[in-house]
Amino acid sequence: MSERSALRSRLQALTREVVKFGAVGGAGVFVNFAVFNLVRHLTEIPVVRASIVATVVATGTNYLGYRYFTYRDRDKQGRTKELTLFLLFSVIGLVIENGVLYTATYGFDWDSPLQSNVFKFVGIGIATLFRFWSYRTWVFQALPAREAVETAESFLADGADGAEGIRSPESVGGPARAARSGSRT
Repeated sequence: MSERSALRSRLQALTREVVKFGAVGGAGVFVNFAVFNLVRHLTEIPVVRASIVATVVATGTNYLGYRYFTYRDRDKQGRTKELTLFLLFSVIGLVIENGVLYTATYGFDWDSPLQSNVFKFVGIGIATLFRFWSYRTWVFQALPAREAVETAESFLADGADGAEGIRSPESVGGPARAARSGSRT
C-alpha cells in the first residue's frame, strides 16, 4: 500500500470514528438536555445541580453507545480498567461542562432558561473535545495493528510445522520493518 493510500485509509477510519462518536454524542446531548430541562422545571433543584444530574444520566447512556457502537472493535480485555478510566474522564468532562454553566450562572448571573441552555451547550461542546481525545486515547484502546497480527499468525504457522522457528525481522517484514524496529543484522 502506498503512503498516500495509507494516509487516505487512516483519514477515512478517523472520519468514520468521528461520525460514530458524534452520533452517540448527539444522542447523549439529547438525553442531557431532556433530563436537564425536566429536572430544572419539575423540581426545585438549582441549575448546576440539575445539570450534574443530567450529565450523569447522559454519561451512562453514552458509555453503552461508545462501547457497543463507536468502539465495538476495540480491545475488550480490561473492562474494569476501561470503565474506571471512562468514569474518571467523564468526571473531568462533567467538571468542564458544568464549570462553564456555573461561571455563567453564579459569576455573571445569567440564569434564565435560555441562558442556562446556551451555556450548558457551550460547556458540552468544550467537554466533548476533551472526551473524544481521552476516550479514544486512554479508554477504548485500539487493537494491535493488522501488521502485528499477520506477523504473529505467520510466525505461529511456521512454528507449527517446525520448519523455521524464530525468524529475523527482515524475513518477516523486509528491510523496512527491520529498520523501524531498530534491528541490527
